Amino acid sequence: MSCLLKFILKIGIFACFVDYSIAGATEDQMMSAGKLMRDVCLPKFSKVSPEVADNIGKGIMPDEKDVKCYINCILEMMQTIKKGKFLYESSLKQVDILMPDHYKEEYFNGLAQCKDAANGIKNNCDSAYALLKCLHAAIPRFMFP
Repeated sequence: MSCLLKFILKIGIFACFVDYSIAGATEDQMMSAGKLMRDVCLPKFSKVSPEVADNIGKGIMPDEKDVKCYINCILEMMQTIKKGKFLYESSLKQVDILMPDHYKEEYFNGLAQCKDAANGIKNNCDSAYALLKCLHAAIPRFMFP
């Protein structure tokens, strides 16, 4: 193999690794992070079964205190909400770091659309619930741990 061909091959391999390393997280990494959050929050709310938690990701969110507070726990761990206030800038950074690239644009758009969804809501759990309902409606490929 000629030196030029070897050089081109090495550059191609290097480019593949560089592109992969600067991309967002993989779906597996994102799901693993979500599972960790779920494992922390789910035991705190005994009335939220794993099935109910699974359905939240599908947009089925019962209007119940424990469900709302479970959502608040997850969103606080994600640095999306704190004390009932939507952390818009922090959320943008988290999406940029943690989401696979092919999800980012729709999540950025959804976050922008829901920027004011929790405004004026005093209860932290109600605020998280309102925000998540908005995000589910605004993001086509919505995911929640």
